[in-house]
Amino acid sequence: MNEITYDKIQTRKYLIWTFSIAWVMQAGVALLYRNGLAAIGQLLMALLMFAPLLGVLLSGRSLSGMGWKPHIRGKVKTLLMAWFLPALLTAIGAAIYFAVFPGHFDVSGDYLAANGGMEVLAQMEAQGVSYFQYVLISVVGCLTYAPLVNSFLAVGEEAGWRGFLYPQLKVKYGKKKGWLIGGVIWGIWHWPLICLIGYEYGTNYVGFPIVGMLIFCIFTIAAGIVCDWLYEKSGNIWIPSIFHGAVNAAGTIPVALCLANTGSIILLGPAPIGVLAGIPFLALAVILFLL
Repeated sequence: MNEITYDKIQTRKYLIWTFSIAWVMQAGVALLYRNGLAAIGQLLMALLMFAPLLGVLLSGRSLSGMGWKPHIRGKVKTLLMAWFLPALLTAIGAAIYFAVFPGHFDVSGDYLAANGGMEVLAQMEAQGVSYFQYVLISVVGCLTYAPLVNSFLAVGEEAGWRGFLYPQLKVKYGKKKGWLIGGVIWGIWHWPLICLIGYEYGTNYVGFPIVGMLIFCIFTIAAGIVCDWLYEKSGNIWIPSIFHGAVNAAGTIPVALCLANTGSIILLGPAPIGVLAGIPFLALAVILFLL
């Protein structure tokens, strides 16, 4: 990576553009969801991930120097960590959650029925696919192709956060303070979705939406530290993108094994964005922070 110099004007422009574009899009997602167009809303949410990359360009900064060539020579260990660590940390976190709340473990398909309707389960059964097989297929995907496939969306965020903003913040405030500030900014960027459609935590919990917004920032601080550490080690923007994509893939599996509508307990897990299930991610981030 090229030597970084802090540019206050470009950083300010980046934040203005990235937040403006993203928050308008998130308002659009909420509007689509409320009008029964969730499928289109999910597509718009996927495109939303490119707002940070677009913010870099609109700020006047080039995308060059972020490590776009997918060279893995000498980076295999870092690549494997990015690929498999999210699944491992998510599994440990889910185990902690279900150890505390064993009654929430469920393989009946309650989660899928609650979110997709009973007809989804009926269609699966008609095709000879059991819910257990559905979950198993998801696990296989999480460990094989999903991190790579998801990275093509995640790179839109990583180019903005790890490729541009985090280096700027670290030059200005130092690595540790830069990590903390960057993680909070990354979390706040998601706030309209959490507030308007109950993104990640739903709406049925104590302190909605403020508590969810704050807890999500804890996760983005932890995940941001790991992503940036991987980026520092590799100098390649695809490595944290693969980690980001793997987190997105792995995080859906514990939820699929949990009862739907657990109320305020969803703030604890079983997805790694919960306080309890997120302990492994937070522990790793603390270790990296203290190194």
